[in-house]
Amino acid sequence: MRIFILLLSLIPMVAGADTLTLTDALRATYVSCVGIDDELAELKKMAGINTAITAVGTAAGLGATVTGLVKASKDRTAEELEQMLREIDAMQAGNQPLTADEFEVFFSEFNKAYNTELSSKESLQEELDKTVAQSKKLGNWRTGLMAGATVTNVAGAIIAGGNKVEGDLAAQIDNCKASINNLRNSIMQARMNGEDVSEAQNIVSVCGEFEYTDISKINTKAKGAFISSAIGAATGLGGTVTSAIANTDKTRDDNTDSGKRKEKALNTTANVLAGATSVASATATVFNATQISAIKKVATVASKCTEVLK
Repeated sequence: MRIFILLLSLIPMVAGADTLTLTDALRATYVSCVGIDDELAELKKMAGINTAITAVGTAAGLGATVTGLVKASKDRTAEELEQMLREIDAMQAGNQPLTADEFEVFFSEFNKAYNTELSSKESLQEELDKTVAQSKKLGNWRTGLMAGATVTNVAGAIIAGGNKVEGDLAAQIDNCKASINNLRNSIMQARMNGEDVSEAQNIVSVCGEFEYTDISKINTKAKGAFISSAIGAATGLGGTVTSAIANTDKTRDDNTDSGKRKEKALNTTANVLAGATSVASATATVFNATQISAIKKVATVASKCTEVLK
């Protein structure tokens, strides 16, 4: 019986053998947990910056898409005008110029459809030249907007790729969680020794919330933003090059059937890539915005923990 009682008396000694004193455990918790909120604040700031950047990319991609569609409309009008010029040349080939009445009938339908006031071959040529000039300017705008969207997506991918909880910060959060667990054990031992543990219990209560935070969501959002921005950068670059080629004089001045088909195909491809870039940028913006929310949840815990430790 005496041996049993002796063994029982040794249990607290054995349990406390590897347990830090309350003072040491508090010090370790301070070292491990203080400063996490500052690191998370930097992540949050970069996520906010990236949200703004990718939002600009979204607007640029959308602008390029709309510009491309307006350009396509101008190109169709130019085709109609060119066709009319060819028909006039064909009708006048026999040195029999059209009468004023014939011109009026010839132009009436076109004027109704395109809200113009054409009445002669000269005015038709002027309208064609103006439309072609507008188309070329729109093509340049589309190329410029696509280039802008590409740059913003490249920047977005770079920022998103590095805006994650990893390395020293990930290790610090893990160490903080481990220190809190050690502090819990020290509180149990200190209570048995009759020490005041109220401050330590408050720290465990506040900092213990780290156990319920999910930092993986921060990295998941960063990965999503990186992938979306990378896609946007690829489609943006492809669209920029395609748009530029479609708008060169060499491409535009090739009036053969194959040349016209090539120009139309290039313009269509550029418009599709502009739309894809806008979608990718918008997706990256959503990921960046939701990453801010994920960071906030962890940062709130970190801020309260730092405050109670100080």
